[in-house]
Amino acid sequence: MSSQAMPGKVGTGFPSGIAGQEAMLGKVGTGFPSGIASSGQAPRRRLSLLRGLARGALLMSGLWLAGAAAAQEITAARYEGPTTRYPHGVLGDEIEHTGLAVTLSDGRVLRASWERDVVFEDTEPRLADLDGDGAPEVIVVESHETQGARLAIWGMVSGNLAQITATPFIGTRFRWLAPVGAADLDGDGVMELAYVDRPHLAKTLRVWRYETQGRTVRLREVASLKGVTNHRIGEVDIAGGIRDCGQGPEMIVADAGWREVLALRFDGAKISQQSLGAHRGRDSFARAMRCETLQ
Repeated sequence: MSSQAMPGKVGTGFPSGIAGQEAMLGKVGTGFPSGIASSGQAPRRRLSLLRGLARGALLMSGLWLAGAAAAQEITAARYEGPTTRYPHGVLGDEIEHTGLAVTLSDGRVLRASWERDVVFEDTEPRLADLDGDGAPEVIVVESHETQGARLAIWGMVSGNLAQITATPFIGTRFRWLAPVGAADLDGDGVMELAYVDRPHLAKTLRVWRYETQGRTVRLREVASLKGVTNHRIGEVDIAGGIRDCGQGPEMIVADAGWREVLALRFDGAKISQQSLGAHRGRDSFARAMRCETLQ
């Protein structure tokens, strides 16, 4: 999005590489259940007008913004700006997206987009209230031209759509991560986010805690577990997610060989696992997410 397409610019101190923010009327989809944002079974949305959540970026250089918004909650998010400039193709095609659009509670839509280096390489954005203020943030996956993927958090900052924090990039081009979801996994009142790091290669679950201190926000890795996955190359969705069957949140993934569906728990110090039964395709994950017994 060029600056000519916007009503004006405001200073942000954000890095370059992201362009654009504007407000317009319109409403789109919904978010995720309260307390848990899960990867679920949503298929990959292609081209424009995607429902869901987005990927973001900070600490790169040069963010153009226009049309400051009043304090409103994000009610939905989607990816826009299809591009083939990062032809990884891990999600079934070589189309990724340059832009993130969020719908606010008053019906306005705010947008931000990457001009170079980074794309959103994801199925759809996920909404979750990570800081406990009652308003959701947006959880996305974004990939750098040479550094691969990272998990990023976007939200409303001083009335503008901006990236809040992010994990480090994996460090190598065409290396990806698949989100599992977000929840207070250990019951301490602080939210954690989980993803499978390189689900086709490293097959390692990583849990990050969303920590806030004043205006400072960071993601801190608190646990990891090797030997699990939630995606195979070419699939347009991400398997499993986070469920709560009455005894606290459980992360639903597969073992590294796709033989079993696993339920993982994080107690604040370590990750434990339980086999739920044989993996027999996406129906096995759907049954597990509904707290049903696998056959």
